[in-house]
Amino acid sequence: MRLPDLAAALNVPTHDLPDVEVRGVTHNAAWVEPGSLFVAIRGAKFDGHQFLVEARARGAAAVLGEGVPDGVSPPLPYLTVPNARAALADAAVALAGHPSRQLRVVGVTGTDGKTTTSWLTRHLLRAAGLSTGLLSTVGYELPDGVLRHFPAHFTTPEAPQVQEALREMVDAGGRAAVLEASSHALALDRVRGVDWDVAVWTHLSREHLDFHGTVENYFAEKRKLVERARFGVLNADDPWTERLTGLAPAETTYSAEGRGADWRATSTLERATGLHFHVTSPLGEFGARLPMIGRFNVANALAAMAASVHLGATVPQLVEGLSTFRGVPGRMELVPGGEGDPRVIVDFAHTPPSLEKVLSTLRATTEGKLWVLIGSAGGPRDPGKRAPLGEVATRLADHAVFTEEDHRDTPLLEILREMERGARETGRHHFTSIGDRREAMRHVIREARAGDTVLLAGKGPEDTLERDTETLPWNEVEEAREALAARRNPA
Repeated sequence: MRLPDLAAALNVPTHDLPDVEVRGVTHNAAWVEPGSLFVAIRGAKFDGHQFLVEARARGAAAVLGEGVPDGVSPPLPYLTVPNARAALADAAVALAGHPSRQLRVVGVTGTDGKTTTSWLTRHLLRAAGLSTGLLSTVGYELPDGVLRHFPAHFTTPEAPQVQEALREMVDAGGRAAVLEASSHALALDRVRGVDWDVAVWTHLSREHLDFHGTVENYFAEKRKLVERARFGVLNADDPWTERLTGLAPAETTYSAEGRGADWRATSTLERATGLHFHVTSPLGEFGARLPMIGRFNVANALAAMAASVHLGATVPQLVEGLSTFRGVPGRMELVPGGEGDPRVIVDFAHTPPSLEKVLSTLRATTEGKLWVLIGSAGGPRDPGKRAPLGEVATRLADHAVFTEEDHRDTPLLEILREMERGARETGRHHFTSIGDRREAMRHVIREARAGDTVLLAGKGPEDTLERDTETLPWNEVEEAREALAARRNPA
C-alpha cells in the first residue's frame, strides 16, 4: 500500500508524504522490517519516539505518532494522529485489506470459559460445513485445523498479528472465524477494526485488576465486544448480563441452570462417557452428549450452540458436533498414565472461581484423595487473589501444594506466604509449599495413590515459565508425563 493511500485511510493529511510502499506496521522497533510503518506509542515505561533512529536503521518507511516531542527531529516522514494505539490497529486493518469483512466472525469474552467456548464454537461451525479459523490463547488455526503459534516474541498478539491471522484465514478459504477477546485486547485496541457478527459473553469475576483497577473498569472493557457486535449470546446465569441486555441489535440468552433463557440445559448427568443433558432451544428440544468432564462445560456448550445456530448450524449438526469434540489442550486435559497411577489432569484454572469449579467437579468424580498443585503470578498481577487461591485449594482438596507460576520479579516466597495465609484461614493444614514447579509436580504425583486425582492448575497450555528474569520453555503435560514415568521407575 502506498504511504499517501494509507495516510488517507487514517484521515491523515497526505501532502508532502513520499510515494513509498508500506509493507507492514509495528510499534516495536525491534520488529521493524524494510518498508514498515513504525508507530511510536507513549507507554508507561517507554516512549516509542526514543527508537526512531533504530526504526530508520531497520528500514522503516515512515513514523506515526501523537506528535513530535520537543527536541526531537524525526528522521523519517511523520504522520500525526490523535491516538497512536488506535491508529496502529487501523493501519493494520487497512494493510491487511479488512479481512474480517470477508468472514463471519464470532468473538468470545468473559473471565473464564473463553477458550473452551471458542474451540467448541469452531468445532460446531466446521461440523456444520463452514470453513472456520480460530484465534485463541492456545494458538491459532486456519481452516486446515493445524494449530499454530505466534513467534515467541509475540507474547500476546497485537493488532497487526490479529489482522495478519485473519488475512491468512481468508486466503486459505475460510468463511468464518472465532476469536477470543480478552479485556486487554479490547482495552488496548488489539481487536479494533474487527467486524463482529456475534459476541458471546461467558461470565465475569474478579481478574486483571492490576491493569483495570476496578471490576467496573474490567466490565466496561469487556462489554465493548457486545456493543460492537450485531448479535449477542448472553449468559442468563451471570448477574452482569442484565447490564448487557439490549446493547447488541439482536440477542439470545442461555442458561446451564435451567433458568428462563432461550437456550436451557436440564437433566444434566456426568458419566464416564462425558456430560449428558437435555436442551430446550428456539429450534426445539433435543438430547446432547459432550465428551468432557465438568458440569460448567454445559454452559460453554450452550453458548457455542447458540452462536453456531446464528451462523446457520442445524440441530443434527450440533448434536453430532458436540459428541465428537476432543477438548482443548490444557483445559481439563487428562495425562495418560499407567496401571496403578493416579489420574492426572492439567487445567488452566488460575482464578479462585475457576479453581473452585474445577476442584468441585473433580471431587464428584474422584474415587480416592484429591490433590491440587497451584501457584499465583507475580509482578503486579492482582496480588489480591493469592490468599483466596490458597483458601480454595485447601478447602476443596485433600492435599494442596503451592508452587511457582510466572512469579517474575516478585519474590516467590512472598507469593507462597500469601497463599499459605489463605490456606490457614480454612482451619485445615494439609498443604505444603515447594518453590520449584518441576520438583513440586514430581512430589505430588509420587505421593498420590492409585484412585487419587491430581490437578495441575494454572499453566494449562502455556509454553513458557517466567522465573525471576528468565523465561524458560515449559510444557505442563510433558512435565506430568515425565513425573509419572519417574513415579513408575524411581531412580
